Order: sequence, then structure tokens, then C-alpha cells
Amino acid sequence: MEQVHLFTKKLKPTHISHTLSFPTHVLEAFPFPEGAHMMKFEAVDATDNVWRFCLSTRLTGAYPKPVLLRSSWHRFVEQKGLAPEDRVVFFMERDDMVRRYTVRAQRKVMILMGQDVWVDVEDLPLYGL
Repeated sequence: MEQVHLFTKKLKPTHISHTLSFPTHVLEAFPFPEGAHMMKFEAVDATDNVWRFCLSTRLTGAYPKPVLLRSSWHRFVEQKGLAPEDRVVFFMERDDMVRRYTVRAQRKVMILMGQDVWVDVEDLPLYGL
């Protein structure tokens, strides 16, 4: 099963304190029930913990503006110790009937030869203390 990169987002202060907006094009990776504007899904992190998120789209407007609801997103932010300038990366694996999502919380640790070097927060010293 191949892992497909859905998106990477560098976090801003509003992402930390409120909701995480999703790019509209990734909605095709989430099977919303017919007529629904909200769906729950699970994503596994780097330590195999399962996170339950609630993805919502708005009911009116020119485009759906998908977001992870704060009620499901904020626990992840707190547990990972995320701050502005960190990033999250979402992936999906899909076989015949099942979609599996993965989420990574990452922090830039250095610039090496002009390239940003990102590390999963779980791999940083002092994580979880």
C-alpha cells in the first residue's frame, strides 16, 4: 500500500489557538457521507497513537473551507507541544476498501546546505517531559 502525501502546513498562531484549515483539494481524500458537512476520521502519529479528528466544511459560501474542529484538534496541539512555525503533515494510504490516515507534527531544527531540516516532535530531546 502506497502512502500519498495530502498536504503540509506550517502553523500560524490561529492554527494553534483555534482550528486547522485544510486545503480544499484534499477533500477528495475524505469520504464525506452524502449531504454531510462534517466527518470524523482517525490518523496515526509517529508513535502509533490514534488521534480522532473532526473535519468540517461550511454550509454556505463560494468554497467549502474545510477545517479540523478545535474540539478534536486542540488536544493534538497540546499533547505535541506545537507552536507557531511548527508544521503538520497529513498522509493517506488506501487499499480496496480502507483509507488510513497518518499525521506528523514536526519542528524545524536547522538549515543544512540551504534546506530546512524538519524532525518529528517525538524525536526531539525533552519531548513529553
